[in-house]
Amino acid sequence: MTVRDLSLAQFRSWPRLDLELDRRPMAIFGPNGSGKTNILEAVSMLAPGRGLRAVPAPDQARQGRDAGWRIRARIGDHEVATTAPPGQSRGVVIDDKQVPQTTLGRLLRVIWLVPAMDRLWSDGPETRRRFMDRVALSLFPDHAEHALAYDKSMRERNRLLKDQVTDPGWYRALEAQMAAAGAALTRNRQAALTRIMAAQDQDATGFPAAVLTLMPGEGQADDPDEESIAARLAAMRARDLAAGRSLTGPHRADLGAHWGPQQMPAALSSTGEQKALLLSLVLANARALSDQPVVLLLDEVAAHLDAERRAALYDRITALPAQTLLTGTGPELFTDFGARTRRLSVRKDGGASSAEEIE
Repeated sequence: MTVRDLSLAQFRSWPRLDLELDRRPMAIFGPNGSGKTNILEAVSMLAPGRGLRAVPAPDQARQGRDAGWRIRARIGDHEVATTAPPGQSRGVVIDDKQVPQTTLGRLLRVIWLVPAMDRLWSDGPETRRRFMDRVALSLFPDHAEHALAYDKSMRERNRLLKDQVTDPGWYRALEAQMAAAGAALTRNRQAALTRIMAAQDQDATGFPAAVLTLMPGEGQADDPDEESIAARLAAMRARDLAAGRSLTGPHRADLGAHWGPQQMPAALSSTGEQKALLLSLVLANARALSDQPVVLLLDEVAAHLDAERRAALYDRITALPAQTLLTGTGPELFTDFGARTRRLSVRKDGGASSAEEIE
């Protein structure tokens, strides 16, 4: 089950775009700012969340926050629409039925790699935690529900802490909810890292493979046991009251990675190796989902690879059981694909993007 048709209306720089897609990779090329990444972002909105740019829905409207936008797609035999009416958050309709965003994660798994993710190993833990949770969500659709439940309970507990509420009765139910959702989050994260490493071991892409670890940070955030999480939250109340926020739990987790015979930490690797390592993880994520419908979005990855790794990447993409869309500034970046890919030329004129498929 893949994305068979994609239709955009007033989304980003696109007044209108209608594409028929198939299982062949699609290489999208054009000058910087022409609207290539906007197509990938539209596809990423077929997954739960805010998409690959992580921005509020009103900011994605072509005509400004007081306007709206619409994305429609045919995924297998299902008709999917996600829309953002003027000034409102987006809604999702599948087969003419209004559904929660989280339902999208059970229909299609969307994985992406964009230039902003190049800072994964140099940014703070929050960036790596967000990446880790996207991986976990692709493998375990219930991850979104656990994350929402945990965040809701933690926000309510933090409100009590900020207001300096000391009555333990107010905390017990919230901490039990945090513990249940937090344990599920941690188990999903641990299982996801195990599956990604297994997928790397089966792969021969020419890209480095990493040993991945769930790091506890400052809050023992690698604990998958519900009872011990609840006990720790109770024991930490005095310290949390002083801080005005929750200092322990899976929201403090971090992702660790090291690779190669010397077990080089990712954070200490060269920029090129960090990029190759990140690409390896994304490819392994797609491979780990071989039994699921997957769309892989790769934004401007080819320009940063040497010829050997670029050819290896295209061979791997062609072999993956995933529907892939890539962007680049020119068609020459995709020469090594040969006849295995479709090519879409994108241009922008007067603030509006347009596209033409090149044979």
